[in-house]
Amino acid sequence: MNVEMVMQELEALGKERTKKMYISNGAHEPLFGVATGAMKPIVRKIKINQDLAEELYSTGNYDAMYFAGIIADPKAMTESDYDRWMDAAYFYMLSDYVVAVTLSESDIAQEVSDKWIASGEELRMSAGWSCYCWLLGNRKDVEFSESKISDMLDLVKHTIHESPERTKSAMNNFLSTVGISYLPLHEKAVETAKAIGIVEVKQDKKKSSFLNAYDSIQKEIGRGRLGFKRKHVRC
Repeated sequence: MNVEMVMQELEALGKERTKKMYISNGAHEPLFGVATGAMKPIVRKIKINQDLAEELYSTGNYDAMYFAGIIADPKAMTESDYDRWMDAAYFYMLSDYVVAVTLSESDIAQEVSDKWIASGEELRMSAGWSCYCWLLGNRKDVEFSESKISDMLDLVKHTIHESPERTKSAMNNFLSTVGISYLPLHEKAVETAKAIGIVEVKQDKKKSSFLNAYDSIQKEIGRGRLGFKRKHVRC
């Protein structure tokens, strides 16, 4: 399939209700409003195709950009490729659920995420923290430096309340993920979450959301999910 054929199929799958939901979360035209699950039949036909992924991502169409992340070859992408994708990621559903997810399946995920976290740019920071969530929730604990993750917990504790709004949300998710999926620092994550308390995330044209990582961790423990690892990150 070429880019025109994929765009035609995605357009046919678009729903006005889904489109409005995406727009309410920060997406803008062009987009069709395709539910992610509806993309799976096309994914099965294409599988992995980095060249096609690049063409689709460059359209600027939200649905095409999301689809690009599913068929991309993460290990074929360089740091400059990921930076280029981040440059075009204009809201959190692209930065955190397309670029960060794709990066998490690469061999340079931690290296690139560390740079993004230190960048001072809201969506790059958000993507960096989110990538660690995908990594910790999928890879074995031994693949991470305990001292490094511990230092990251300290960074969250001392900076989350003053961080940009989307970054706050991603940092809170990181805290919850460490508490559930990274057993060596479960106790420290719980204590850090207690110390941080409720995190307010302000949103344009919407009411603020109030996040509580401590409650989130306790709920997941109650469901028997301590130590949870997902088999796959991407669809």
